[in-house]
Amino acid sequence: MTEPLRLSKRMSELGLCSRREADEWIARGWVRVDGVIISELGSKVLPHQHVTVERQASAEQARRVTILINKPMGYVSGQAEDGYKPAVVLVNAASRWKEDKSVQEFHGSQLRNLVPAGRLDIDSVGLLVLTQDGRVAKQLIGEDSAIDKEYLVRVEYHHGLKLPAEDLRRLNFGLSLDGKPLKRAIVKWQNEDQLSFTLREGKKRQIRRMCEAVGLKVTGLKRIRIGKITLGDLPTGEWRYLNLDENF
Repeated sequence: MTEPLRLSKRMSELGLCSRREADEWIARGWVRVDGVIISELGSKVLPHQHVTVERQASAEQARRVTILINKPMGYVSGQAEDGYKPAVVLVNAASRWKEDKSVQEFHGSQLRNLVPAGRLDIDSVGLLVLTQDGRVAKQLIGEDSAIDKEYLVRVEYHHGLKLPAEDLRRLNFGLSLDGKPLKRAIVKWQNEDQLSFTLREGKKRQIRRMCEAVGLKVTGLKRIRIGKITLGDLPTGEWRYLNLDENF
């Protein structure tokens, strides 16, 4: 016999919204199960039951934005910490990229609940996604996310003239962090002092720690791609909208 699931979890599984959004919509009376409005938080449903949302929820979701920013060094991805400002403070009308092709107009309400979908360390630069849309966040950082991310990493090697081929193979597959094996990566030389890393996970300071494990010191790290979305010509410190015809 199939066990009932929390309604908010089921809505997230169906791709309707995030769990946080689901709880908001349930509280507002915007969710129906088999045609009946459910407004009690914590309600449960069976997998075969039909879950729908009211037009108000769909309309609110359509207004939510996703922003791509070229994060400079010295900004944190999320909440302010240790005196450093969060990247979201860079999002304003003046810093919008002049080449942005979106017809979306910027207004202050778009900063409300605008959160990073993934980390980019304070000493790293490049593509950072900020979103109001829980579906985007789940796609990029959910437990079952299959979105890969590409980085250009400048390095120095201190154990000899050149990194041994065996250590390059270990960067691709064979390293562990925090007692757990890492997923397979794609790591290759771009030139004599720069590697490209393509990862499908994002542990804290993962690339720097991977490099340390084989005797490499990272001197520069830039994220240039998340899934199908590339940094392209977006200038440092500027941002643009994710267009309706774009997806990760």
